[in-house]
Amino acid sequence: MKRIVVLLIIVTTAPMSFGKVDLVTLPSRDMVQLTIYNSADMTLVRESRALTLKQGANKLQFSWANTLIDPTSLEMLPKADADKIDIADLTYPARVQNLGLWNIESGVSGKVPVEITYLTSGLTWRAFYMGTLTENEETMRLQGYVRVTNNSGEDYENAETRLIVGVVHLLDEIAELARRRYPYLRPGERVDWAKLEDTEKRLGIRAMKEGLRLDGLAAPKEIKKKGLSEYFLYTIEGTETIATGWSKRLLSFDTSEVPVINLYKYEQERYGNSVVRFLSFKNDSKHKLGETPIPGGMLKVYRAVDEAGHLAYAGESSFKYIPVDEDVELNLGAVGDIVVEPILMDYKTDEYRFRRGNIVGWDEIRTFKVKVKNTRDLGIKVEIKRNFGTEYWDISRSGEFGEYDKVDLNTVKFTLELEPRSSKEFEYVLRTYHGTREQDWRTGRQD
Repeated sequence: MKRIVVLLIIVTTAPMSFGKVDLVTLPSRDMVQLTIYNSADMTLVRESRALTLKQGANKLQFSWANTLIDPTSLEMLPKADADKIDIADLTYPARVQNLGLWNIESGVSGKVPVEITYLTSGLTWRAFYMGTLTENEETMRLQGYVRVTNNSGEDYENAETRLIVGVVHLLDEIAELARRRYPYLRPGERVDWAKLEDTEKRLGIRAMKEGLRLDGLAAPKEIKKKGLSEYFLYTIEGTETIATGWSKRLLSFDTSEVPVINLYKYEQERYGNSVVRFLSFKNDSKHKLGETPIPGGMLKVYRAVDEAGHLAYAGESSFKYIPVDEDVELNLGAVGDIVVEPILMDYKTDEYRFRRGNIVGWDEIRTFKVKVKNTRDLGIKVEIKRNFGTEYWDISRSGEFGEYDKVDLNTVKFTLELEPRSSKEFEYVLRTYHGTREQDWRTGRQD
């Protein structure tokens, strides 16, 4: 059974004695904000609560039993009457586990709003996406979601959720700090304060606490995005209750009519005998995106097939972080409705060179026919790459393919466009040079 974080006010100035003090349960949170990193098991929690203080000395007890809160990151700040309230220190009683004690000197009595911040582990998020192509497959509705999973041991009711994209380098894992029996090692052990201070600097804890302020919560839900140095901050407006042991899906954005390019590729050395479908778009304003980077995740693509809204599955692909103004090309997998069939029609050798009765040079001549068939009810574009295994080659061609592009020293690319339910074919003759004929090829190129 989980234990919710307990904060209690001790309204007495007597020495600590848990059996005799009058403990008053703290009111529930007025507001809570979660800033969750995706590159490290770390979440910054900011909560607003109203403390009932008496004038003079007050003691506030904080328990984090059965949670993954890092007690060394706890901090409290008054949000009103700051000049009259002195939060003197936070102590950890010896031989008492999972318990901290704030000493507060107050010049006012009554309810005082405070903000409590700390780091916890066990909260994670990942992005995933749904793309719905129009019937002509020229544009796509792109919906982005995040799934937040809470295994921190603590329920967060009506929480504002913020997501950080960026890499954080940790000296100590938050989960490890949370599981220590004593926050600063065992009673009597020397604390390396320099390391603790360096850890705070490396984590940017103070920058996060000062920079990621609690804002008003508003509806309707939408995503707000903001750059923070090498990080990027996504704020999902509105609030959600994220209970421990549960995951919740949150909508991050919904953009319609994103222009896309469909391309089919064939390359035996890479994809075997299959034709693979690729979908590409750019994260820029022309494609109705481009305000912020897009976190990496999995995209499932569907196609609208009729006015009733029925969908056909087109494929899926994972992708990495997409910066602003960058293109992304997604591999949706092999398809069966586009067929490319290269056929070796003829093979022979020629132009032998001899030395002392041995063959030291020759040419290999291959004639290929390539058949391409489109069985779809849409026109398509196909890229066909052919790898020759040597950089010494010449090619002659004929048929319905236009020109070819040289990709690298031993690869060319043919690009064809096919009408719906149509086919094309072309031939090419490949001559490759071997042995001493390689020098002849080089000399011929220089001439």
